[in-house]
Amino acid sequence: MKKLSETLKELGIKFTFPIEINDANGYETYFENSDGYWWKRECDAKGDVTYSENSNGYWLKREYDANGKQTYYEDSDGDWWKCEYDAKGNETYFENSDGFWCKREYGSNGNETYFENSNGDWWKREYDSRGNETIYEDSEGYWWKREYGANGKPTYYENSNGDKKGTPRSAKNCEGKVVEVDGIKYELKAL
Repeated sequence: MKKLSETLKELGIKFTFPIEINDANGYETYFENSDGYWWKRECDAKGDVTYSENSNGYWLKREYDANGKQTYYEDSDGDWWKCEYDAKGNETYFENSDGFWCKREYGSNGNETYFENSNGDWWKREYDSRGNETIYEDSEGYWWKREYGANGKPTYYENSNGDKKGTPRSAKNCEGKVVEVDGIKYELKAL
């Protein structure tokens, strides 16, 4: 690319350094200093940079979705990545030039419910109607469960390491029930 200062000199137009040019929206799109360094860039209407290059030969490209979230990046070093988003703006897919990728899923309340990546890692989460996380499980075999009271505070916790705290709701609901074992009737009590 020809530097702007060279064109101005050819046209006989006087100027001083640094040279700075803004687009119609007021975003700086060109810069050049007296050492010969320059950069130029293109911006979208929101001011997000969509293309940039400089006198050192470096360039980059970016793309954005209608909501202004960046969906693509690529540069002159060969690096790139891309993202996809759901209607609520949550990232659902990511992939890059190193071969790494990840997928995410979300519940109706916006909480992340599933994650998986190219390394073989994954986890799942479940939530109650108030958005409290109730179950977690991952690719390493670890899991935990939680129950919550009416006030939203945890009342029971259990995990794959054998840790337990509180009493599960199922045990509390058995109080007063009668079960028969080998002809003998037992009245259950809360634990």
